[in-house]
Amino acid sequence: MTLPADHPPVAPRKIGVLLTNLGTPDAPDARSVKRYLGEFLSDRRVVELPAIAWQPILRGIILNTRPKKSAHAYGLVWSEEGSPLAAITRRQCQGLQGAFGEGVIVDYAMRYGNPAIADRLIALKDVGCERILIAPLYPQYCAATTATANDKAFAALAGLRWQPAIRTLPPYHDDPAYIDALKDEIEAQIAALDFVPDAIVASFHGMPRRTLQLGDPYHCHCQKTARLLGQALGRDLVIAFQSRFGPAKWLGPATDETLEAMPAKGVRKVAVIAPGFSADCLETLEELAIRGRESFEAAGGTHFAYLPCLNDGAPGMAMLRTLLRRELQGWIGQDT
Repeated sequence: MTLPADHPPVAPRKIGVLLTNLGTPDAPDARSVKRYLGEFLSDRRVVELPAIAWQPILRGIILNTRPKKSAHAYGLVWSEEGSPLAAITRRQCQGLQGAFGEGVIVDYAMRYGNPAIADRLIALKDVGCERILIAPLYPQYCAATTATANDKAFAALAGLRWQPAIRTLPPYHDDPAYIDALKDEIEAQIAALDFVPDAIVASFHGMPRRTLQLGDPYHCHCQKTARLLGQALGRDLVIAFQSRFGPAKWLGPATDETLEAMPAKGVRKVAVIAPGFSADCLETLEELAIRGRESFEAAGGTHFAYLPCLNDGAPGMAMLRTLLRRELQGWIGQDT
C-alpha cells in the first residue's frame, strides 16, 4: 500500500527483547552510591514499611553512613568496563543480537540506575518494536526483584498513548535449560580447581522472613533450584542466604555463619556458587569471593573457591537463547 505524501515516517515493524537486572551505581564513589541506594531503598517492593516510618531512617541515617562503605566495596570489584553487573549484562545483550532473526532487537536496562527501563522501552518502541518481551534475569521469582522490574516497565507503558504488546519472562528456577547450564558450568569450574571440595555452598540472596509468610514463592524456588541442581551434580548442596540488612529476621541459614561454622565440622575445602544471580555483581564478587573467603579461612578452612555465575559464558548464553526463543513463539516468523 502506498502511503500519502504527507504521512509521517513509519518504522519497519520489529520485536524487542529487554533484558532487565537489578542495577548499579554509575561510579564507585559515595555520591553515586548514595543516589543509587536512595532509589533502591525507597522502592516499596524492597522495603515493605510505611514511608512515614522508613524514610526518616533512610534519609537521616542510612544514606549518611552506608554509601562510603559501599563505595569502598564497589571499588574492589570495579573494572575498566565499569560495574561488573552492568558490563556482564551488556555482554549478554550483545551476545543475543541476531539470535532470533534480524527483526528482533535485544536491549538491556536496570531497575535502579542506568540505563533506565523506561528509557530503553521507549527507545525500542521508537525504532518500530510493536511487540516487546521484558525479561527480568532472576531465576527465582521474588516481589522485590522480578515484580518491581515489571512494575517499572508497566509504569512507563502507562504514559504511552500507543503501547506495544507486552510479554514477560517467567521465573525459570526449575527449567531444565537453566539446571543443565548450571551443571555444565559448575562441573567445568570444579574440574579446573586444584582441590576437591568437601562441600558446595549454594548461596542465594537473602530476603526478610516475612516475605515467605506473606506468600512470596522465593524461598521455595531457591530450595527447588538447589535440590534439582544437587541431583544433576550427584551431590547434595548446602543452602544458605546472604546479604542480610537491618534488624528484621531473614531467611536462613546465613551464608557467612555457615562458612564460619564449617571448618569446626571438618569441612575445610569448600566451593561457593550463587545460582540466584544471572551475572556476577557486588554481592558475589565482594561479599562471597572476598569476604566469604576471609571468614572461611579465619575459621580454619584451607581451600576456598568462589565459582562465577553463568554470566555470558557459553552454557549461560545457550540457556538464554532457549528461554527467550520459547517466550517469543508466535511472534518470531510473523511479518516484522
